[in-house]
Amino acid sequence: MATPRIHCDLKLGPGAQFQLAPEAAQHAAKSLRLKAGDALVVFDGRGGEYDATITRIDRDRVDVKVGAFRDAGRESARVLGLVQGLPEADKMDWIIQKATELGVAWIQPVICERSVVRLTGERAERRVAHWRRVAIAAAEQCGRTRVPEVRPTSTFLNWIAAPNEAPRWLLAPDAPALAAHAAPPSPLELVVGPEGGLAEREHDLALDRGCEALSLGPRILRTETAPVVALAAIHALWGDFRP
Repeated sequence: MATPRIHCDLKLGPGAQFQLAPEAAQHAAKSLRLKAGDALVVFDGRGGEYDATITRIDRDRVDVKVGAFRDAGRESARVLGLVQGLPEADKMDWIIQKATELGVAWIQPVICERSVVRLTGERAERRVAHWRRVAIAAAEQCGRTRVPEVRPTSTFLNWIAAPNEAPRWLLAPDAPALAAHAAPPSPLELVVGPEGGLAEREHDLALDRGCEALSLGPRILRTETAPVVALAAIHALWGDFRP
């Protein structure tokens, strides 16, 4: 079995000793059934990872001693961000999980005209905190040493009006094929609408603000399918999947 990996929200260093946060401790003790003396890998999201050993484990407490540092190079050389129109229910969890596995650097949830879910105030803050935990868990599982930033939820109009330097590819049917495009710049933002896609005025505004519309083939993909396919296609054509 692979050595368990745990993200720690503090600056790590060889020889450090600390207590895992309650949620991570519960995961180590109850889900993974680790014991004192067991090995694990810890990382702080700043790049690289550390060997570590459990020195104490109780019902609600797990103490860890940090060992040697490894400069594990598992981050993508191509810097990709995902702007995702807010979908229904738990689809966003799935999108964040898979986008993390596929190496995105940040995720920006946006509320569009056709978004069924509307998040504001404290409810939006709780949901973003939940999505950040989803990204952490995905980074732990897939071996990443950095956790993608999950940005606060924005309305589409506020997001598109904000200054931006990274080029943006808008996934849309009946547009030129992504695969026929020249190698993309880095950083690059992928823009995906919610169920039903962007409204016409949102689509036109995105193009006016410099987004380039590209398609993923002759079929219309679901909002939770499109970003995964696009990220995989970019890695296959120009990125991580190439030798």
